[in-house]
Amino acid sequence: MPSTPPSSASTPSTARPGFSRRGFVIAGAGGLAGAALAASAARAQGGAQGSAQDTTGATPAVPTQPSARPMPMLERPLPEPRGKRLGWALVGLGKFTLGEILPAFGDCRLSAPVALVSGSPDKARDIGARYGIRALYGYQDFDRIRDDPAIDVVYVILPNAMHAEYAIRALRAGKHVFCEKPMAVSVEECERMIRAAEDAGRRLGVAYRAHFEPHNVRALEMLRAGEIGTLRRFESMHGRPLDPSEPADQWRAKRALAGGGSLYDIGIYALNAARMFTGEEPTEVSASIHTPPGDPRFAEVEDLVSFRLRFPSGVIADCSSSYSIQEQKNYQLYGTKGALRLDPATDYHRNTLMLKAEKREVQIQAEPASLQFSREIDGFSEAVASGREHRTPGEDGLRDVRLMQAIYRSAREGRPVKA
Repeated sequence: MPSTPPSSASTPSTARPGFSRRGFVIAGAGGLAGAALAASAARAQGGAQGSAQDTTGATPAVPTQPSARPMPMLERPLPEPRGKRLGWALVGLGKFTLGEILPAFGDCRLSAPVALVSGSPDKARDIGARYGIRALYGYQDFDRIRDDPAIDVVYVILPNAMHAEYAIRALRAGKHVFCEKPMAVSVEECERMIRAAEDAGRRLGVAYRAHFEPHNVRALEMLRAGEIGTLRRFESMHGRPLDPSEPADQWRAKRALAGGGSLYDIGIYALNAARMFTGEEPTEVSASIHTPPGDPRFAEVEDLVSFRLRFPSGVIADCSSSYSIQEQKNYQLYGTKGALRLDPATDYHRNTLMLKAEKREVQIQAEPASLQFSREIDGFSEAVASGREHRTPGEDGLRDVRLMQAIYRSAREGRPVKA
């Protein structure tokens, strides 16, 4: 598969369409936005983890009516006036973009979608019309975004191996970049992205949504407040069956596009969370990998990865990822006075948080998990507008890719390695 898809949609416009949360929801109720919200609610009962990117050019089938059980609307501050919101261009119009990211802008206060980039002109026109987005670009004429003043931020939502190319091109075009995880497929690519951001004087962030997900945020607050004492151990299992019949999984089975298997796709959640909750960087990594022989899904990528991280404070993190088990997305934090369990921890909509302490078990209430998308988008916009440090900058993505390479090395050599 070429690094730049061959077809293009080249009808850019610099007009900034009017955008309000009320208009966004009303416009989408009978079309793609409402359908995407309904699809998101349906997936809350269980769905594949990670971003599903635009690699086929086909418009996914969506229901024509909103869900019969609409998601509750929370009272939130109104968006800032259009002139105070940053304009976002979305690169890649796959299932994840349509089902989660575009609808999330309806809850954003500081951000608005103003441009779409796709390899399918018809798809881009259809989605743009439904969302009131008139600036459309293809992959071949992508660099023309340089001349579009409406675009402040480019969100790269493509297969992993394409992240570096499009992030660097966007940065050279003078745009800030928000990139899906993993940041890239190699340490060298991550370093090139960071240098490009420095050279351009622009911000580079990685979409680690768990840092903005209400249950994860609450767990981190409770940990820092000492509600489970001193953290001693972290455990996590992330797994799901890789399904080659799904277009979103076809590229994930190809090492040249994915960079790796379950570790790069879902094991990275545990890796990043262990670093987030400890507030430290691991000093040692040990790992093993098992891939079922004869399973065509794993001709190029690994299945089960088990890895242990040792941190300077003495915390041990035992984590696993797999592409051949039923869905698991959990974290457990064990402290000297209690424990926290998030199960699920990284779902799009249905995460839970339990506290176990002093012979009692309490479910901790948090805001809906779906807010993680609007909050991570607005979080980056706020960092860009204010000049403050972003919560998950490019350096964070580089650290995870470097650690994943250390995990592969440990498994290959059969011994612990320095992180």
